[in-house]
Amino acid sequence: MPYEAPPPCERPTLYFIGVTTAKSSIMRVFPRWAEVLGIEADIRGYDAAPRSEPAAYRTIVQHLIDDPLARGALVTTHKISLLEACRDMLDELDPHARTCGEVSCLSKRSGSGAGERLIGHAKDPITSAASWRAFVPPGHWRAGSEVLCLGAGGSAVALSVALSAFPDRYDRPRRMVFVNRGAERLEHLRSVNASINSDIEFEYVQNSDPERNDELMAALPPGSMVINATGMGKDSPGSPVTDEGRFPERGFAWELNYRGELDFLHQARRQAEERSLHVEDGWIYFLHGWSAVIGEVFDVEIDEATFAALDEAASDLKPA
Repeated sequence: MPYEAPPPCERPTLYFIGVTTAKSSIMRVFPRWAEVLGIEADIRGYDAAPRSEPAAYRTIVQHLIDDPLARGALVTTHKISLLEACRDMLDELDPHARTCGEVSCLSKRSGSGAGERLIGHAKDPITSAASWRAFVPPGHWRAGSEVLCLGAGGSAVALSVALSAFPDRYDRPRRMVFVNRGAERLEHLRSVNASINSDIEFEYVQNSDPERNDELMAALPPGSMVINATGMGKDSPGSPVTDEGRFPERGFAWELNYRGELDFLHQARRQAEERSLHVEDGWIYFLHGWSAVIGEVFDVEIDEATFAALDEAASDLKPA
């Protein structure tokens, strides 16, 4: 990927640091949301391959610092890698960013002297909790069902932190199994979970074989949840499970993406009736994630009524 700096902004601008940003619905949603929120601003995408060289991340962060009209950014896919590459360029991290070792939002605030301070936020523990509560009934985990999370990147980190903070014991799963093809992300997740003193039993599996993921899924008790947090079906082709894999009976299948080929989502939907399976795509996760970042970057409150208005404004732009 080219690492040259973006051109200067012409109006206050929110950046989207991702992989295929032009395909995201936010490019059409943002103008509507700006009108709802009463802000005058543009949005620009900045694409980088997953696990890019540090220079790619440092280039865009330096642009955010230098251009007074660049107001901040939402970060997806690169949440951990960007922080690892640019930690010295940020003036502050919020508590979730320090705990999770990732940033999903960059915002600028006036400092005590000349210039502005660049702050890194991890919004995902907040937005993943809100998305989870939107479709998982209170007390669901009383019977001892479990979670299998395929992928151990930033979304998996945020989710384990969020669930561990739920005050009701039966709103938290007894056990969560995380699967990732590489060891590095699993070790990062393990260190984060060790620091939060959770009563959830965490297990970590290094694996890249979909048939092994099928076996892990088959071992889940009824009522369990399987999450696709790998990016497969959006950022890369395929699914982390095979067409022969069996989803948990009376459980949940959560695809964290809302666009792309979404193979995992279609696999789950084919079993939904037979397995009494609740299948959730990533649209509500998308709405919560973006609204939280926009609120932070432009310093506007997103209360329940405002979120409902944003949801309504975006409703007809959800991909079929």
